[in-house]
Amino acid sequence: MKKLSLLLIALCCTTLVACNKGQVVNGHNMKTAYRSVKGLKQRMPSESRIEFEVAFWTVRDANKDESKFLDLVDGKKPEEIIAMGKEVYQERKNAGYKGYGQYSSWGEMITKFGRERMDQENRKSSPKADPRDKANDILYKL
Repeated sequence: MKKLSLLLIALCCTTLVACNKGQVVNGHNMKTAYRSVKGLKQRMPSESRIEFEVAFWTVRDANKDESKFLDLVDGKKPEEIIAMGKEVYQERKNAGYKGYGQYSSWGEMITKFGRERMDQENRKSSPKADPRDKANDILYKL
């Protein structure tokens, strides 16, 4: 009986440790990194999603070597990825990187991307009726 209770406690501890890994990027390979980023975004508050996504891709763009990039993001929390993205942004802005000159700050860039995302979602949610679809309409007027 004591062995069973010790086994149960060990199993619970292992499960809790494994569950804690869900809050970080898994940098084992690119596929798992992208999958973990997607999962992290879904669990984040909506106001932080775009900032996290932009930061992740900014860091990815700055680190073309796949293994270096994976080592850099492996085990990092979203807040750490955002901080790394801000650093890369500032380095590139100071170096005169084309494309960042139009933004005065990281926050302004995130706000612009957020507005663009909202515009895209609004366009998707209000599709215009296609006149060709009327021929395939199965609703009958009775």
